[in-house]
Amino acid sequence: MLPSSESTWVLYTDGGSRGNPGPAGSGFVLFDSSGARVCAAGHFIGEATNNRAEYDGLVRGLSSAVSRGCRSLEVRMDSELIVRQMTGRYRVKNEGLKEPFAHAKALAARVDRVRFMHVPREENTEADKLANEAMDARGPVGDRDDVCGDAEAQGTLF
Repeated sequence: MLPSSESTWVLYTDGGSRGNPGPAGSGFVLFDSSGARVCAAGHFIGEATNNRAEYDGLVRGLSSAVSRGCRSLEVRMDSELIVRQMTGRYRVKNEGLKEPFAHAKALAARVDRVRFMHVPREENTEADKLANEAMDARGPVGDRDDVCGDAEAQGTLF
């Protein structure tokens, strides 16, 4: 039996690059089913495309949710491309995105119920802010990896 919607956690993710490719960062914010913020982190990932950075944030956020035993998750992203790829509406044609896509799909499969939603940028400001802060800092920002529990995603992912 799937968990009720009352036990659904919410994950906001984002990624960006300054240039495409260029210096890139990702961010995510995870909320538990009560609406309490569980973890928020940003990571500098070096030189990457915007879409690769989007996947980095998604993988790190999914890893954090999985490590905390999340069973029902709503993922909110402002990248319509990534949402449509994760839902199967679009195929992943870019060779550089196939590996992070597969990683994200494998993590999502470890959650009983996952729903991917496209949201406007205005609704994803905290994850966006963390991605930008990580690019500025050229390193991790927000909660530490040991607090976020994304051990599978530490360091450069891809």
